[in-house]
Amino acid sequence: MISKNKLRMISGAFTAVLLLSQLAAPGYAANADTELDEFASQKWAPNGFLTSSNRESAVKANEFVHLLNEVADAAGYDQDITNTLDSTVIKRENAAALLDQIIDVPYPEDPSFLDVKDIAYQPSIKVIATSGLMKGTSSSSYGFGKALTHSEAAIIAYRLYQYLQPFNPVEASIASIQDALKSGRLTSEELVELYLNRMEQYDDNGPQLHSIIAVNEAAIELARGLDEERKKQGARGPLHGIPVILKDNFDTADMPTTGGSLALKDSTPSDDAYQVMKLKKAGAIILAKANLHEFAFGYTTSSSLGGQTLNPYNLERVPGGSSGGTGAAIAASFAAVGMGSDTGGSIRVPSSFNSLVGIRPTIGLTSRNGIMPLALTQDTGGPIARTVADAAAVLDATVGYDPNDETTASSIGHTPDSYLDYLNADGLQGARIGIVREVFGTDQEVNAVMDNAIDELKQSGAILLDNVAIPNFAEINGFESLSNWEFKFQFNDYLESLGSDRPYDTLSDIISTGMFDSSIAQQLKDRNAKETLDDEAYKDIILFRTKLAQQAVLRMMADHDLDALIFPTSAEQIVKIGGNQTIGNGFKLSSFTGYPTVTVPAGFTSDNMPVGMDFFGRPFSEPTLIKLAYSFEQNTHHRQAPKLTP
Repeated sequence: MISKNKLRMISGAFTAVLLLSQLAAPGYAANADTELDEFASQKWAPNGFLTSSNRESAVKANEFVHLLNEVADAAGYDQDITNTLDSTVIKRENAAALLDQIIDVPYPEDPSFLDVKDIAYQPSIKVIATSGLMKGTSSSSYGFGKALTHSEAAIIAYRLYQYLQPFNPVEASIASIQDALKSGRLTSEELVELYLNRMEQYDDNGPQLHSIIAVNEAAIELARGLDEERKKQGARGPLHGIPVILKDNFDTADMPTTGGSLALKDSTPSDDAYQVMKLKKAGAIILAKANLHEFAFGYTTSSSLGGQTLNPYNLERVPGGSSGGTGAAIAASFAAVGMGSDTGGSIRVPSSFNSLVGIRPTIGLTSRNGIMPLALTQDTGGPIARTVADAAAVLDATVGYDPNDETTASSIGHTPDSYLDYLNADGLQGARIGIVREVFGTDQEVNAVMDNAIDELKQSGAILLDNVAIPNFAEINGFESLSNWEFKFQFNDYLESLGSDRPYDTLSDIISTGMFDSSIAQQLKDRNAKETLDDEAYKDIILFRTKLAQQAVLRMMADHDLDALIFPTSAEQIVKIGGNQTIGNGFKLSSFTGYPTVTVPAGFTSDNMPVGMDFFGRPFSEPTLIKLAYSFEQNTHHRQAPKLTP
């Protein structure tokens, strides 16, 4: 029999379209008609096997074996399946035994079907039920002894064909990966290799996106260990064996953390950032560190160490920033999910510019400990993903109290059992949403996408209040950026935290080396010129801006009884490489208040560049925002994979 490894090497990879663990038994599945239509459309489907008159009639063994051989041949399985049952009617347990000869499920689960008394069939039924090819007629019954019908056989054949395809990581979700790992189609080790191959093909070569600064050399070994753990103990949870890419300002004790700067290319912290530690505890594999706008200073993602990252939708455009390397990498399917940091839009903008989902959490929901600071008053870290569900799964793993970040004490009592519980496709029904027109800007292309998104929100059942105004917004906008004040002092504290082996003691030392992108030289010097935080201008920002912004948002939302606000993530289109990227004022609502935002794909401009929309809300309203964003995503499906990285 052909080996599983050989099967995966057969040419002609296809994207897995079935979430196997969610499939009910043939004949009981909600999507049975769809699967029967798919079966009928396959070239390998035998003529006359499935007709309107024979759907519910019993299948004979020779018919079923012939069907399985047709599937196997089409999928590249080169050994015939022999018929030992002649022309007798085949029963469901006989079908399980035949299928068990073809597939290999390394972690079969016991479905505890009460009607399976014959011990000889139990192993095969466990394998086939776990694979999702053929589950029970109910949660407690396999349907032992029942004859297999033509329609059931057709659905099984279609699922088997999908199962035998080599796994395609492009656009693969965490759920679909876990299904493949559980069913035996894939191992985490193989998944890591698939992602590394894509990096070599599209980041190092081909379009050369330059999204990755460094690959974790231990990733394959880590994946192998997690595969063994899964085999012996089961999965830890949704992130077990899932590769993650980190923006290279998250501390990692086993890899350098550079901020994109040549000056820190060999700087390896003594421990992991708190969120990285939590990801590892959840079973995630840190696959690589991504490029960023050096020291997180801008929106175009250029650094002295990583160079200029390109947008996978158009190589002449920027990927957004400062987490642009993570954005480009996740859009190009170099990993399942990624992590970014956000001070003034650095999760939201690259998510928007790469047709991705980004979550900027409430400050205090997730720890900033071990994330290279830009301005801690506004800094936060969170997920960048291709789907709302994947971002929610990562948020589940990374929230919580960290004694080394006192702001996280405020999260106690504000985290649900799981953010995945809020994935409601009907979540927009009756939701009251305010449209903040004053941050839309004048770009006709962006506004056209937003107008269409607004119509889609209405069609999905949302109640929209147009042109709601933020009280005192002009005054709030007049305050200076906190990064101009805080960066020097907090970055020096960060350097000190690296211990006695730190490469430099202060920002002044780094500036003296000249080992940074020339484009940020003046920004570094201006920030380094600040002599103290005991300044009235800085105190005014801390004492008045935050309070003014928070009160304005809460008052306006209360006055209109709103669940969330919406506006374009960036009021401006994506500029060409070398251009000056601006994004408007919408980002300030979250950055100045510390309140959460979920960015979700809203569509594309006429030149096929992505546009994102922000759902913004009250403190710790992530469950509501995730519900609304998921509903919008499921009712629109605006995300499209970049054609340059197929």
